[in-house]
Amino acid sequence: MSKAEFIRQNTNVMAPPLVPEVKLHLAHEAVPLWQKTEEELGEMGLPPPFWAFAWAGGQALSRYVLDHAGTVKDLKVLDLATGSGLVAIAALQAGAATTTAADIDEFATTAAGMNAELNRVSLDIRLEDLLHRQPPSADIILVGDLFYEKSLAARCLAWLRQAQEQGTKIFIGDPGRSYLPRDQLEKLAEYNVPVTRDLEDADIKKTAVWQLKA
Repeated sequence: MSKAEFIRQNTNVMAPPLVPEVKLHLAHEAVPLWQKTEEELGEMGLPPPFWAFAWAGGQALSRYVLDHAGTVKDLKVLDLATGSGLVAIAALQAGAATTTAADIDEFATTAAGMNAELNRVSLDIRLEDLLHRQPPSADIILVGDLFYEKSLAARCLAWLRQAQEQGTKIFIGDPGRSYLPRDQLEKLAEYNVPVTRDLEDADIKKTAVWQLKA
């Protein structure tokens, strides 16, 4: 079974609660899908199927971009760790000139492509860990929910600082994960985001959009 077929069979087309403008292939439950993903690949201990859910940080960041289209309009945008592609799709809907959606998970890049097609937009999709090299040229980098693990958060912040030195603006959507560097961020907006209990400790997550300070 191809990854696209697997995604179609295990998800439904739905709009995230905070971003009704965008349709995505989403799953209702995390654990059964996680188990099926491991069975499909014949591999245990895989990361959760991040691509199958509209995470709080991504929903908030997408809402912000759609409501403040000037943030991305006519600009070159990169969505780091795109997952479902939600943020990248929202950026294009808000008028971005081009949007690159990057992820290290082939299920994610497959899902992002399928979701782009659903929403009739064209993403530049990259299956690559961009943190291993110099940040690419971009006007804006969007980061949804990536500060949940200590070493990843440190790598991500260092890389984003490099990008900032090249003239890129950095916007982050995050519900207050453990390793979010709040002291280096400026809060731009806050949302109450409906989420699934399968993934979070609440039905609503207070989630902010931040900009990386110079």
